[in-house]
Amino acid sequence: MDQRLGLTTAAAAALGDDRQSGKVRHSLASMVAQRVYGLCLGWADVCDHNALRADLAMQTAVGRDEALASAPTLSRLETAATPEQAWALHQVLLEQFIVSRRGMRAPRELVLDVDATHVPLHGAQERGFFHGYYDNYCYLPLYVFCGQDLLACVLRPSDRDPASVVTALLKRLVDALRQAWPKVRIVVRGDSGFCRPRVLRRLECWGVDYVLGLQKNARLLRYSELAELALAEQYQARGTKQRMFGEFDYAADSWERPRRVIARLEHGPQGANPRFIVTSLKGDAKRLYDKRYCARGEAENRIKEAQLDLFGRRASCHRFWANQLRLLLAALAYTLMINLRRRALAGTELAKACTATIRVQLLKIAAAVVRNTRRVRILLASSHPLRGVFLTAARALAP
Repeated sequence: MDQRLGLTTAAAAALGDDRQSGKVRHSLASMVAQRVYGLCLGWADVCDHNALRADLAMQTAVGRDEALASAPTLSRLETAATPEQAWALHQVLLEQFIVSRRGMRAPRELVLDVDATHVPLHGAQERGFFHGYYDNYCYLPLYVFCGQDLLACVLRPSDRDPASVVTALLKRLVDALRQAWPKVRIVVRGDSGFCRPRVLRRLECWGVDYVLGLQKNARLLRYSELAELALAEQYQARGTKQRMFGEFDYAADSWERPRRVIARLEHGPQGANPRFIVTSLKGDAKRLYDKRYCARGEAENRIKEAQLDLFGRRASCHRFWANQLRLLLAALAYTLMINLRRRALAGTELAKACTATIRVQLLKIAAAVVRNTRRVRILLASSHPLRGVFLTAARALAP
């Protein structure tokens, strides 16, 4: 899959290699491939490669017939990371997304899901701060997804506003996407942490639509007060959870003009549960909330896959930019696994499986590896329960 995408080769070219060629034993491309394949296979830490470097199957995958890079060598690659390398790798992720759609009809609409999460810290990492909500020292990386594709993952200190750098990042993404597809409609979707006046202004200035959560306050609750009382009466009469949708124009004190706000009111055993979103989209209020806004929950599942299954939470380096590189290596591994699932496992029982399931059932299976000067033979058990899936994937990826 990596050979077909050219993913780790492009990542190595983006990183650049300023080492003295006469003293180099391991190419940058082989080290990036080794590290990314290790994450895909469940090897989370650099120290795992002290044993993994001697694995014949891993050597074959990387394209070498000798020991791969050791843990200290891979560690030097990470600790030497720079901000310029981080942005170059982000460009690789974006170009991979655009190239994957070549030959297809130009998309009419792209929905960019913006979300933030936390990476807990357990040491003296640079720019690590205590966060009261998460009750520990952490980073707050910012993720941007388009469907299942990861377009960006920017590491941020936890002392920043949740919406920090989001407009600068979205500007880069929007410009690149519109250069590839000039007529595409772009919609930005996120929770109330990204509903800031400057974000709304700039999205409108760029002609980008949005549907964002809006933090409830006393004024919003006054708008929906009568409807809430009616819902409470209906709940008391029927004994089942009641829902209602409505909309109105609303402008916070920091907004320069009113905007469309959709209210989703709900009353159940726990009492009232109102939610509000602000949007530039037209259409039925209920459909916009249920089909448009709530669909952002899929991005949260993708973040879990990138962070838990592919170890995007391993920020154990001291330097901030080294931890950013680790986050991006996990993003490259995620991109590789998403394309494996999409291109090789379509129509199989693993077509919708998460990375952890694919890893256990398809990748980390027992085999006898026999290697001589002419060829490498990998002998797999013919009684493997997913033999058919394995053959389907192998045929889909054959030259």
